Amino acid sequence: MSEADYMNDQQLEFFRERLFQMREEVLQREIEVKERLHEREVFADPADRATAEEEHWLDLRLRERESLLLRKIDDALRRIENKEYGYCEKTGDPIGVPRLLARPTATVCVDVKGQDERVEAQYRDR
Repeated sequence: MSEADYMNDQQLEFFRERLFQMREEVLQREIEVKERLHEREVFADPADRATAEEEHWLDLRLRERESLLLRKIDDALRRIENKEYGYCEKTGDPIGVPRLLARPTATVCVDVKGQDERVEAQYRDR
């Protein structure tokens, strides 16, 4: 597609709707997790208690991850409103529709993400 057609109003509306749908799904999962976290069961068997504590820990971790995703979705919606959506925050180049379809909250292009991951892997191995 030509550069003028990239992130036109139709594409922005498509991604806005997709992000709103993702946001609703995240909020629904968050409600379900909150309900599970508020359930208090007392187990006499230590194995059952350990299983319940592990599930509780996993629910807390899920809630934390969902919270981060919700912030990314809100940030992407803000970028759509400001007509900044779809462009790499570091280089200003188009991120690309295929990448945005796979990850609508993407903020950098594939090349920059690859460089960031290589640098992160280098420092993690030390």
